[in-house]
Amino acid sequence: MKGRIKYVVAGAVVLGALGFLILGGFREAVVYFVTPSELSARGASVPGALRLGGMVQRGSVHWDPKTLALSFAVTDGKATIAVRHTGAPPDLFGEGRGAVVEGQYADGVFQAKQILAKHSEDYHPPAKDATAAQKQDLYKTLEQQKGTAR
Repeated sequence: MKGRIKYVVAGAVVLGALGFLILGGFREAVVYFVTPSELSARGASVPGALRLGGMVQRGSVHWDPKTLALSFAVTDGKATIAVRHTGAPPDLFGEGRGAVVEGQYADGVFQAKQILAKHSEDYHPPAKDATAAQKQDLYKTLEQQKGTAR
């Protein structure tokens, strides 16, 4: 009888530890962020590291490849936050696309240390019966989008 109790207790401890590790993994995998409206409501400066998420405002991206200075604005349609970053933008980064930036917010400017660009969910490969000209048009469009992202 005592042997069974030991196995039951050991099994419960193992299951509890596995559950704790699984839940911890889910928490780390989820990317929580504040929107520009939420960040604006907090004031011009917020202490500590944050994640800001929204759409990259069209016409706001300015990147100097010589100094690697990147500036753009993130919006949620209600508020807009200026973002500064040093480094090359990710390949999927571009105007009108979703992005989450990690960094600090001070004096009305978000200083990003990392940019996480979101990809579009509406990708469709060319149809099997697409002509060579249609495929070429698709490739040109993709190259243009890649060019605007830089």
